[in-house]
Amino acid sequence: MPSRNHLDKVGRKKKKKWTEEAMERALIEVKSGRCTVRQAAKEFGVPKSSLGDRVSGRVTPGSRSGPAQLITSADEELLVEFSLHMSKHGFPLTKQQLVSFASSIYKRQHRRVAFSKLGQTWWLNFRKRQEKNITIQPADNAVRGRTTCVRKEAVDQFLHLLSTVMDARGLRDKPHQIFNCNETGFQLGRKRVILPKSASLGYKPTPGSRDHISVLACFSAAGEEIPPFIIYSKAYPGGVCYKTQGPPNALYGWSDSGYVNSDLFKKWFLKHFLLHAPKGRPLLLIFDGHRSPLNLEVVETARSEDVVLLCLPPHCSHILQPLDAGLFVLMKQRFAALIGDGCATDTHFAVSKKEFSGVFKETYQVAKEEEGVRIVKEGYRKCGIYPLNPFAINEGHLMASHSMCPAAGPSLSTSAQGVHNVGELTAAGPSS
Repeated sequence: MPSRNHLDKVGRKKKKKWTEEAMERALIEVKSGRCTVRQAAKEFGVPKSSLGDRVSGRVTPGSRSGPAQLITSADEELLVEFSLHMSKHGFPLTKQQLVSFASSIYKRQHRRVAFSKLGQTWWLNFRKRQEKNITIQPADNAVRGRTTCVRKEAVDQFLHLLSTVMDARGLRDKPHQIFNCNETGFQLGRKRVILPKSASLGYKPTPGSRDHISVLACFSAAGEEIPPFIIYSKAYPGGVCYKTQGPPNALYGWSDSGYVNSDLFKKWFLKHFLLHAPKGRPLLLIFDGHRSPLNLEVVETARSEDVVLLCLPPHCSHILQPLDAGLFVLMKQRFAALIGDGCATDTHFAVSKKEFSGVFKETYQVAKEEEGVRIVKEGYRKCGIYPLNPFAINEGHLMASHSMCPAAGPSLSTSAQGVHNVGELTAAGPSS
């Protein structure tokens, strides 16, 4: 982290008082023989030494002054385009995310250099160079904050964005190419039983003794599935039986929390979704990007593969997630019935990590049955996603736009200036 004195020096850095146009005109006069370097420098108001460097060839005309940029101007332009693209698809970047993406670009160009990430000095200079292209503003509290209510304005904006994307990419009548992925969790623990009060006094469950397992499921609006992604907490179960007993073609991973993270989502998208998705293009993938932060490689691959990534507003899963609207409830009821747990609404299940995949295989069959396919389609209809219908959502679940909910503190995000229509980005198709 640079010192405050250093940052102050960056802020107080003198701006050059001459323009590249004046330097070019002075260079032409000198090369034509009409002026000496001293005369041209005085006439056009440019430094004599800088003009001399360009005349002698030590400096290329049009090159920027000062130290070399850590990432090239071309890559920086792509980074700005990427930021605008993300913002218009519901993923406004924070400062930390943008610096992380820029660091990834630098690492790819300098693989042999020991490096962690770009620092504050790069960020300040980047903002100064790109002040005409992006603006930094506090994020909407109701967008990034944790809240218990959903603003009608946020839902309306998402459905308008969805309508624009569908029209631009010709997806209104292609349910096989519209996908939603969502995560549901299973808390593994002891089975709850009724005991006499005296018998229960001495029992104290060990903190952290329960395991958590998440399942990332993905279905199209036509009810077709991408095989599930099962995510264990802390480590895989011992042995390989969890793979042989699990659902066919399922993907497995683990994280400290047992939930999907950026690296796991990258693994799922690159090695699983693209492998099992239909070959027809374009594809639309709708998901909660606030819970599964994207990285640069996922977005680049999605654009090259003609997959449109669309982010749901946060805290709207009970309204806009098709799988939450019915299928996940049915799956947990089936899971509870298979292990003999009479409390189907309880999120704690008396099953071990090794046994989970085998039980879940039987549970997942419900999604392939006629009833499961019908429930998936009905979930899309209830959420107003397919067929696209803003009036399908229950107004009782929404809060008026002028009301505000308590939320977390503000953060920084990037937003585009001069780009007013997502169609300008989506209609152009994928870019490399």
